[in-house]
Amino acid sequence: MLDEALANIRIILVEPAGELNVGSVARIMKNMGLRQLVIVNPQCDPRSEDAKKMAVHAADLLESATQTATLPEALSGCQRAIATTARERSLDRRLEHPHNALGWLLEAPGALIFGPEDRGLSNEELKYAQRFVRIPSSSTYPSLNLAQAVAVCCYELSQLANPIPNLSRSNLSSSEVSQGGSVPVGSTSLAPLERLEGFYEHLETLLLNIGYLYPHTAASRMEKFRRLFNRANLSQTEVDMLRGILSQMEWALNSSQQSGTVDDTLIASSDAVADRPCDPQSNALREGSPSVEQPAKTLESESSNESSM
Repeated sequence: MLDEALANIRIILVEPAGELNVGSVARIMKNMGLRQLVIVNPQCDPRSEDAKKMAVHAADLLESATQTATLPEALSGCQRAIATTARERSLDRRLEHPHNALGWLLEAPGALIFGPEDRGLSNEELKYAQRFVRIPSSSTYPSLNLAQAVAVCCYELSQLANPIPNLSRSNLSSSEVSQGGSVPVGSTSLAPLERLEGFYEHLETLLLNIGYLYPHTAASRMEKFRRLFNRANLSQTEVDMLRGILSQMEWALNSSQQSGTVDDTLIASSDAVADRPCDPQSNALREGSPSVEQPAKTLESESSNESSM
């Protein structure tokens, strides 16, 4: 049961710099039943003699480890991703205890992401994850060694995959169960992360084109959209539906621009909700300029004419 439940989980190391750390990670992975090691842009030789000495009988994991140039490549084929971080961030991300969050990865193909030893994961790298964990530690010295952090998380995964009888899920408090996240019916059809990334790129392009986003604020605003859609656990069918809506909107806008008949309501709505402060002196609000209220006034006058007839 243990090996089967953990088989679809990847341990992803982003730009590791220490060969000893990489070897130690391979060893603890094999100890706990995980076998998929992915290394993003390694800053050391993960198959060096020093790495193999630390791996001991897990050198085969080093040999079979996948190396990629980017984090999105490492996540290809995954449906879920959890990132680790050692500190609070300015962004609005809820940091969870490993025991409460990691079980979520056992329910669909997923990945657990660890950052470089010297800096951890950047905000840019964190955006590819849907949930975030932090290992509780002493405030005197909160930072764990990379291999130590992987060991704690791998142990939690192994225990969640094959719990001891007196620590079954039924014995957890309701808050712990809810934080772990129950998987919805049909979760096996969750959209792969690369398809979600395609949707986010499509959405950002469209929102930039219609003026809702501006280049200098697009990243922070898209981070909020990511959190919104990630909470929904979108299926592949739902992502396809959303992208179909985006494509239809693009077609409608292009058709209107080509014919020169852009709907005034669309223009006014865009001005009202664009990602910028409202200017009370803008042309759209000056007396005599078209506004959202103009169609309502026209309907009112037509209604008066009909009443007088």
